[in-house]
Amino acid sequence: MNPNPDVSRRRLLRLMGATPMLPLGAGGVAALLAGCGGGSDNDTPTTTAPTTPAVTLASVSFGSMTAPTLAAAAAMATTSVGSTMTVNFSDSSKLDFKLSYQPFFITGDMVPNGSGGTILAGGYYDINNKAIVDTTVAGKERQFFSDSPDGTSLLTVPNANVAGVKGNPVFAVVQFEYTTWAQDGKTDMYGKLPSPIAVLTLDQDKTTGKLTLVKYHNVDTSSVNGLWITCGASLSPWGTHLSSEEYEPNAYLAATDAQFKAFSKNLYGDETKANPYNYGHLPEVTVNTDGTASIKKHYCLGRISHELVQVMPDNRTVIMGDDATNSGYFVFVADKEKDLSAGTLYVAKVGTGFSLDPAAAAAPLTWIKLGAATSAEIRSLAASLKPADIMDVKTTDPADATYTKVTANGRVEWIKVKAGMEKAAAFLETHRYAALVGASMGFTKMEGTTVNIKDKIAYSALQNCQSSMVAGHALNVPGNGISIPKALNAGAVMMLNLKGGQKDTAGNAINSEWMPADTKPLLVGEDIAADALGNTANPDKVGNPDNLKFSEKMRTLFIGEDSSQHVNNFLWAYNVDTKQLARLLSVPAGGESTGLHAVDDVNGWTYIMSNFQHPGDWGGIHANVKGTLDPLIKANYKDKFGAAVGYLTGELAQFKLAKA
Repeated sequence: MNPNPDVSRRRLLRLMGATPMLPLGAGGVAALLAGCGGGSDNDTPTTTAPTTPAVTLASVSFGSMTAPTLAAAAAMATTSVGSTMTVNFSDSSKLDFKLSYQPFFITGDMVPNGSGGTILAGGYYDINNKAIVDTTVAGKERQFFSDSPDGTSLLTVPNANVAGVKGNPVFAVVQFEYTTWAQDGKTDMYGKLPSPIAVLTLDQDKTTGKLTLVKYHNVDTSSVNGLWITCGASLSPWGTHLSSEEYEPNAYLAATDAQFKAFSKNLYGDETKANPYNYGHLPEVTVNTDGTASIKKHYCLGRISHELVQVMPDNRTVIMGDDATNSGYFVFVADKEKDLSAGTLYVAKVGTGFSLDPAAAAAPLTWIKLGAATSAEIRSLAASLKPADIMDVKTTDPADATYTKVTANGRVEWIKVKAGMEKAAAFLETHRYAALVGASMGFTKMEGTTVNIKDKIAYSALQNCQSSMVAGHALNVPGNGISIPKALNAGAVMMLNLKGGQKDTAGNAINSEWMPADTKPLLVGEDIAADALGNTANPDKVGNPDNLKFSEKMRTLFIGEDSSQHVNNFLWAYNVDTKQLARLLSVPAGGESTGLHAVDDVNGWTYIMSNFQHPGDWGGIHANVKGTLDPLIKANYKDKFGAAVGYLTGELAQFKLAKA
């Protein structure tokens, strides 16, 4: 007879206390504990028992789901989850979770504004915070809202106090990259609207960890001239949301560019008022205790195609994604901790041996100093200078030796920096200037970045490896260190060893212990001939990686796809110790997996945030599924104008309290 009938219950509570616990569905904890037998929750045994070592977390693993097919068409037309998470402990105990997806809202929903009213989720606003209205269908005028939620940060704020929160106040900052079409279905709206950004106040249930939306606050971005195509995002170590502005507008073409003129018209009511040099920077959002927020834009991290930066544990070194053709590795080292308003900008030169073979040796990286600046001085230059003041740019060979041929932003140009304009060029024409000074500007669509602190490794996603990376291509620069024999359209996840004691190419010490020293592939996709469903990349491997986030506690790299080669895009988990890759979820066909954020501990709970974009945005690979899935996706997501913002949740599927 067991002298302590409640030992299983107490053991389970201890395990849960040591576990990266996903939020549970309603009644999950109560049902689980009830299944362990009755009795007191008091941790003192009713009889003397031998002292046992404390149970600690040993490892976390994920069980993969199969990719949905037309045999289950409904699963292809929504966020589908069939994966599991297993938590293993030092005494061979384990807990198994069955995963599922919980959205906060679908964009276009009316959600609570915290004042007793409602607000349009993902809605667009002009510089005066007035709703921007879609008038393309007469008699059905409505406020524009995004179908492309992206970067999300989950965070807490000390002493937060928001009406309506009954448990713990938790906040999510969510940005909306763009909207694909106006409601007429014909007017392309990509990049023509100022990107909104919102703070969600979430009520965290203290018992289950479930998050419930109680307030949606649209951030006023007028002080930073609005936002341009906000894509990936990250949470800074000091608790702020680091946004992005990708595909910086070409300042030399802005006056005649239809997209930028439409952006300016929608933002200011005047298609000539927006200054292209105000976009392509790094916005930072600070959440207030009441669920509102302030925003600033840092101009000193380079004007590049910013995507999902990652601040290192020193609170100063920032590794940046650069989502462009002919992109590069950029690193910013701030002068002061937790302050990105001043510092030094570097760009990498890739040494010999660059390869997409995971078995090959890493290619070394050296660092070119582009300049040191404050955000304030570069913002002043942006306001006072015109493109022609900074450099001359020619698109055909001027047959003039004072010009230098460069390849930047997917085009060949001949450029000449004006006298005394090196700093302006470095920070406002960063891609062109980096190419001019000999940086390796040959990557294609370098997307998310993240860091594995324990192993001192950064990870960087190459959505695809093509064009400027391929030897012999017109955009490839011979001798720049980035040259592969043939394209790998399915892309790769790169790993970069981080080290201190490095010097720049001029021989000056770099004041950081977290500079990338080399680069090599960790995971690579696989191009295939189209399968029966239409996939042109192996669906059982990562295809076109985009979002990256690393969990220290779970030792897991999470990877979200932006793939035009997978019929459904997936969210993956890769354990860096066991090398196991697992598919966690599938987003609606034609959509992109976005908004990834893995948070190890928010008041004792673990969260994996996940959004998706533009469901049913059909390409050539969808020919075999479009007819079946289009009506389903239209029914699920507001005629394809809506998309979800949410997170993964779990149910305890089984538990094993002791080794058999």
